[in-house]
Amino acid sequence: MEPFDCDKPFVGMIHLPPLPGSVHYNGEGIAPILDAVLQDLASLETGGADAALVENLRDAPLPKTAAKETIAAMTVVVQEIARKARIPVGVNVLRNDAEAALAIAAATGASFIRVNVFCGVAFSDQGLIEGQARAVLELRKRLGCDAKILADVHVKHAAHPTTIEEAAVDATRNHPDGLVVSGIGTGKRTAPEDLQAVKQVTALPVFVGSGVRIDNLATVREADGFIVGTSLKEGGVLEGPIDPQRVRALAEAIAGLRKSG
Repeated sequence: MEPFDCDKPFVGMIHLPPLPGSVHYNGEGIAPILDAVLQDLASLETGGADAALVENLRDAPLPKTAAKETIAAMTVVVQEIARKARIPVGVNVLRNDAEAALAIAAATGASFIRVNVFCGVAFSDQGLIEGQARAVLELRKRLGCDAKILADVHVKHAAHPTTIEEAAVDATRNHPDGLVVSGIGTGKRTAPEDLQAVKQVTALPVFVGSGVRIDNLATVREADGFIVGTSLKEGGVLEGPIDPQRVRALAEAIAGLRKSG
């Protein structure tokens, strides 16, 4: 799957520090944020990740759609990451601002976006969130943007009214470029049976979107890609910087899966 040029791509998360306008923003400006995220990018590239996904997770508590100041700050940050990156860069604007993510991708040259609720509905800590597949696909066409769309199925931190198989069928018929299956929360293990259930009803690539570690990688070996954040951090702490040694260890384990078929 484009933009990834390998089998089972390993996508490392860059969790942005609190951005201007968020509850925990420290008021120090964009410069220290850029310093931190570029160090994380360097750690991902040094460790052997195949792509980076930029996300404003630490802006919590999150609105359903992003504030203008969040979009502006993320555009500045993603542009700098994309300018310096040697690997594909993606964008996820939380909680579910897919149009903002796509607009940022179009403006910065980012290669893909992640959409937490692409279609259907989810009962989340932000309340009821409705999918926006048509609006996103129409915007991509208007912008002439070729950024790929990874759509979550039963996204984490939410409850869902359908089975995961039904959700995967519905997501597929709304034409994303790939699907994402995750656990119940950030850093929580993805159930192998959920991965298998989704793969049985779609021909799209299916990524595992949370809880991937070396010690459980074999249980989700059927995945077509891996999106990893928490386990790459120093000490496994979400707020910490990315540890290039942890990245390297997981990259080597994923390379072993590729060799074993």
